[in-house]
Amino acid sequence: MSNPAEVADGQVAATAAARPVRIALIGNPNSGKTSLFNQLTGLNQKVGNFPGVTVDRKTGVSQLTATQRAEIIDLPGTYSLYPKSLDEKVITDLLYDKGADNYPDFVVVTVDANNLRRSLLLFTQLGDLGLPAVLALNMMDVAERHGVNIDLQALEQELGVPIIPMNARKGIGVAALKIVMAQRLDAPPVRCWEPTEELLPLVRQIRYYFNLHNDYLALHYAQQFRQIGFLSADEKAHIQELTQKYGFDATAQQAAETIARYARINEILLETVTVTRTEIREPVSNRIDKVLTHRVGGYLIFLGILFLLFQAIFAWAQYPMDWIDQGISALSATIQENFHGPLVRLLTEGVLAGLGGVLIFIPQIALLFGFLAVLEETGYMARVTFLMDKLMRPFGLSGKSVVPLISGLACAVPAIMGARTIESWKDRMITIFVTPLMSCSARIPVYTVLVALVVPDQAAWGIFNLRGVALMGLYLLGLFSALTSAWVLKTVLKARERSYFIMEFPVYQWPRWKNVGLTIYQKVQAFVLQAGRVIVAISVLLWVLASYGPGNRQETAEAQVRQEAPTQKWDEAETSRRVASARLENSYAGSFGRALEPAIRPLGYDWKIGIALLTSFAAREVFVGTISTIYSVGQDADMGTLQEKLSAERDASGQPFFTPARAFSLLVFYVFAMQCMSTLAVTYRETKSWRWPLAQLLYMTGLAYAAAFIVYQILK
Repeated sequence: MSNPAEVADGQVAATAAARPVRIALIGNPNSGKTSLFNQLTGLNQKVGNFPGVTVDRKTGVSQLTATQRAEIIDLPGTYSLYPKSLDEKVITDLLYDKGADNYPDFVVVTVDANNLRRSLLLFTQLGDLGLPAVLALNMMDVAERHGVNIDLQALEQELGVPIIPMNARKGIGVAALKIVMAQRLDAPPVRCWEPTEELLPLVRQIRYYFNLHNDYLALHYAQQFRQIGFLSADEKAHIQELTQKYGFDATAQQAAETIARYARINEILLETVTVTRTEIREPVSNRIDKVLTHRVGGYLIFLGILFLLFQAIFAWAQYPMDWIDQGISALSATIQENFHGPLVRLLTEGVLAGLGGVLIFIPQIALLFGFLAVLEETGYMARVTFLMDKLMRPFGLSGKSVVPLISGLACAVPAIMGARTIESWKDRMITIFVTPLMSCSARIPVYTVLVALVVPDQAAWGIFNLRGVALMGLYLLGLFSALTSAWVLKTVLKARERSYFIMEFPVYQWPRWKNVGLTIYQKVQAFVLQAGRVIVAISVLLWVLASYGPGNRQETAEAQVRQEAPTQKWDEAETSRRVASARLENSYAGSFGRALEPAIRPLGYDWKIGIALLTSFAAREVFVGTISTIYSVGQDADMGTLQEKLSAERDASGQPFFTPARAFSLLVFYVFAMQCMSTLAVTYRETKSWRWPLAQLLYMTGLAYAAAFIVYQILK
């Protein structure tokens, strides 16, 4: 007769055999974990959320052997299994629940070979949980340069797990790691620390109540039961009763364990590592840091790098943008010359116009994320975070707020999620509230179109492009408004918590161009597929609303224009332009715009811009697609590029519509406006309250309206 436990184990084994092996990558921040993930998975990656939380989870597929594939989960960076932030908490929720759908078959722990003492704390905790593990000994080249010599065979024997020396950035050791990952691994036989005798009564009761596989895991249940998401309220109450019964002091216990672990780690390192000092002078990274983090020069260098970035967005991206714009226009004109009918107009004025509003900005999006990836790869972004901490403190923000704010230059949604690393409730709420004021990449299409309309393409002081200067000014305006808003909130919100900022500088390294290219590819793909779907869908809907109207209002308006044409002595081209404009004005879209126009007229906007403001609430970049569609319908379809269409727009007096006053009013409006439903949704999910997203919406919309009104009234 079969043992039930054996049957259950057999079923688990059969299930595991039916799917690819699941491997979790875990390690300290700056240990090379992301580089290793990119080497293992290449382009076979996707980004989602951990179940039940909004923390990003990157997963990918790696081909270990010709016949075996593995699912790789990239876990957030952490220093230990005692989480201090919400993103670290997802690690414990995953690793403590053996019945979880995403529970890994084993873990690959990335450690910095140049700093083994710190890195091994996390590894020993994972090993004592009984998780099968592989130690990826990364940055071996850096360790060798610093005279750190590791006896790999002795270290492997001390820890009881396979150890793979590697350089993840260059791909060295990845093939050997894949071979080990393809094998069946058992839990390490070595235990670095075990619960003491006085803890065993508590630990054993928890272990048997929850049917856990070892004592150390049961101890973590006692330590962290309040934060473990998968435990029910009754289960948490049961553990609380036990901890009170046995007088369990979680803080004292964690401190004692950490001291004991470091004592054991020191013993291991004395047996396995020797250090030969090879540097006579001060390390190069320290000498560079003295320049890049200087209290005055550091800020000037950072501003110079930002200036270079915004100059490049205009100067370097202009040619490919022109090619894309002209290509879309030529394709549209060719289709209209050879085919006719409503479906052709839908394709050219709706689909292609909207698609052009997406594709034209690929060069600028690629440049932005390429620059940010290079700064991250070299290690400079960590120094920026350190620099900005000093700037943030007077405004009520901590150094940890810098990462979400800088991430906000890319997208506010993951940036707000990034605020989960901030332990202080007050700092976290302020950061979430002001992050959308940072100009994200979705605003680039709006900025570049309007800046190019009214700012001349010429150099200032011989080297600086005026358009790049204007673009940088808009980004600095967003930063200034975020800091000012944070300072106001600091006086409103009351909390006794004190926040601290501690971070480790990664070593300077040349960027790994494969990783930079991968980042650019992923971000451009996300922009085209996510924003593109929304833009094209809204463009098609807008074309329908702009091409048809209630009753026979469009026909009546057209007849009236044609009747006036002989008396006004309009030629055929002018008559056609006025007919198209009259039909658009009397369409469904025109009716919506006319209803909104009285509210936005003080800002200098007309009903066409009103339509764009409404549609861009789905996503900021939709503004350009909407404008492209509106002017494709309302003007001669052969007009050419979007730039030419906007330049040709005239007001009632026949003067150019997009004057500097109107353009800068619109630019300022988009710097401040909350024009993104996704941002409001993620704010609600992070704060668990509608109060914060509604406050964001009202505050930012009011600020945008007031600022745009002031700019227009001054400049007109």
